[in-house]
Amino acid sequence: MLEKSIGLLFFLKKPKNYKKGSPKDLYLKVTVDGIPRELSCKRKWDPHRWSPKANKAIGAKEDAKELNNYLDTLRTMAYEAKRQLLDRGKMVTAGAIRNKISGAEEHSRKLLVLFKKHNDEMKKMIGNGVAKGTWTNFNASYNHTEEFIKFKYKVNDINILALDMDFIKDFYNWFLGEKQLCRNSALKNIANMKKIVLDAKDRGWLLSDPFAKFDNSRDEVNPTFLTMVELGRIAEKEIANERLRRVRDVFVFCCFTGLAFIDVKQLKRNEIVQGFDGEFWISKDRQKEGVLSQIPLLPICVDLLKKYENDPVCLAKEMLLPVLSNQKYNEYLKEIAAICNIEKELTSHVARHTFATAVTLANGVPITSVKDMLGHKTLKQTLHYARVLPIQISEDMRMLRARLLTIGFNGQQVILRQAS
Repeated sequence: MLEKSIGLLFFLKKPKNYKKGSPKDLYLKVTVDGIPRELSCKRKWDPHRWSPKANKAIGAKEDAKELNNYLDTLRTMAYEAKRQLLDRGKMVTAGAIRNKISGAEEHSRKLLVLFKKHNDEMKKMIGNGVAKGTWTNFNASYNHTEEFIKFKYKVNDINILALDMDFIKDFYNWFLGEKQLCRNSALKNIANMKKIVLDAKDRGWLLSDPFAKFDNSRDEVNPTFLTMVELGRIAEKEIANERLRRVRDVFVFCCFTGLAFIDVKQLKRNEIVQGFDGEFWISKDRQKEGVLSQIPLLPICVDLLKKYENDPVCLAKEMLLPVLSNQKYNEYLKEIAAICNIEKELTSHVARHTFATAVTLANGVPITSVKDMLGHKTLKQTLHYARVLPIQISEDMRMLRARLLTIGFNGQQVILRQAS
């Protein structure tokens, strides 16, 4: 990189509402390749005791000596800032040197400053590769991080260079102890915060990941889903209360389509299409992943759409089904579980797990097809939703036995021959 010329000039500047004879503000002008930037020295000085030619305070008094020593320190800091920029392969500019001297660069590398900047940029991308729910989760993680830093260190923010294994372990224990979160919820928040740290590492602000050796493996969670018997009990239940009946209908629709809450809420008429087979399909991009999800509609789903085709509430809100807020929806699902004698806790997500496991996989639909209907990018995501049931394993092995017999093998005889 070519050597950059640097000029340093200390000068006095009149403050606002300046009165003649009073001290002036002392500034440093940093110039690199003819481009200047000014920096306040946070000092005031008497113009009569200042030498513009010598670029320093004049006189033998102690305060003048102290000021000149301070100015020498600022000069040294400026040349050191230039050296650091060159060593790191960064562009040497007057602004960059000024920021290093003032500490603005250090401020910009504080954890919460970086976290907020990340979240603000993410907010601008909502609907364009970023789901609103993802931004909400990162905002919640930011708030937790801010609360922990104030709780643990009694400060408003910390520099990313202060992050180490003690920080992450204390943060994790704080989640479990103070916030009463389970391990997986704690690790999810830590993972969001760690994204900011890894970005800082990628920018060269950290030499390594301070949390690399932290165990972030999550506990295996068996998702809740309904059996076909339980789903039938809900779908066929006579419900007099209109509010609960509407929520039940939306829930059943999700159980037979696998749509997430936000996707059924945003479902539009033009996303219901007639497929190559003459049947009706849902064809829409998932709000969370942005992946195209194509789902053939079962008869019960077609009937539910027809039921609310001319519903005044749906027409007014341009919705295909009467979907409430997620909070109200989950609240009313608890009432539905009670009146249908379902002991499992019903949530909007239970419907998606039910579709993946009881409705499709347990009835012979290949998991690759389930993946496409759920709108997943990878099969690993689908495996979290779909659980292979014992009845499905039994059916698969029954078919295997039948196939082996048709090609002349008896399973028991094969094992005996191998043993001998």
